[in-house]
Amino acid sequence: MRSSIGVLLAVLISPLAQAELLDEVNDRGELRIAVQADTAPYAFKDGEHLTGFDVELGQALASELDLRPAFIEVPAEQVMAGVQSGLYDVALDEQPVPTQAELDTSQPYSTGERAIPFQKDNPAFKSAVNNALQRLKEAGQLAELEARWLKPEATAAQ
Repeated sequence: MRSSIGVLLAVLISPLAQAELLDEVNDRGELRIAVQADTAPYAFKDGEHLTGFDVELGQALASELDLRPAFIEVPAEQVMAGVQSGLYDVALDEQPVPTQAELDTSQPYSTGERAIPFQKDNPAFKSAVNNALQRLKEAGQLAELEARWLKPEATAAQ
């Protein structure tokens, strides 16, 4: 009896028993996205409305994953710790993601080698995010977002 309880506990606390982030996100039906609301043109308030490159990217990414986007405004110093702890699923930030052993990232999706950080050891989530980014890239949506938000002189010349 004692050995079966020990085996059960070992299974329950093993990394393999942890839920995959993709399953958790799909069960919730929403993607919790941390943004800083004072980093125009990436994310900023237009009146009471949150807008910018990161906001539109988050909406497109959530849509590709068949989820609702849930934007959470977070101070810069709390973003990565919140992603690491699972408070937020991903972070969209104007700065390239710092190399941190505690986080994993998507493939780069933008000029400046920007990538999306999320909790480590979630291969299905990483694959889903990378596939969604690839579809957005192939459809031209990433280029459209960059032209609209990050290269205003390019769109003014058109």
